[in-house]
Amino acid sequence: MEVSLPQYLTVGHLLRQLQGLDPNLPIRLAVNPDFPFAHYVGADVVVRDGKAFIADDGQEDYLPTAVGDALAWA
Repeated sequence: MEVSLPQYLTVGHLLRQLQGLDPNLPIRLAVNPDFPFAHYVGADVVVRDGKAFIADDGQEDYLPTAVGDALAWA
């Protein structure tokens, strides 16, 4: 499933996009199109300077090619 979100994502945008998904579905961050890897999402959310920050929690593996293609990172 490909989801189109605004460039400057808000908590509300993210919640709306995730609410219809299976709550047990693992989630990963797709990072860096030059070296595409999947990263675990950290459990902590830190709010500072009017923004919410979610850290990655380490690298899982290479990003699946189909995901890179869907993100136009070819």
